[in-house]
Amino acid sequence: MKLDIQSIHFTADQKLIEFIQQKVDKLETFYDRFTAGEVYLKVEKNGDNSRDNKVVEIKLHLPKDTLVAKKHGTSFEAAVDEATESLRRQVKKHKEKLLDKSGA
Repeated sequence: MKLDIQSIHFTADQKLIEFIQQKVDKLETFYDRFTAGEVYLKVEKNGDNSRDNKVVEIKLHLPKDTLVAKKHGTSFEAAVDEATESLRRQVKKHKEKLLDKSGA
């Protein structure tokens, strides 16, 4: 799937981009009808010196729907892991809804 990856106020290295692409591509094993994907990477400046300042937001576009996961983490890799896991659950629920509608 073609991902549009945007890193806000910094430049993401190639290793991180490949990691994100690999994680999101695994979601296609659960559902193969994604039309596009967007990933936003941001470092938040928190006043309380929180270590969970890396923010990852992933949007996956489906026909007639969009799945979104936004996670904070101590590293971008950790936040991507959490976001893709959240999206995996959303994809499974979406597929169950489609099966319920077609079977009803």
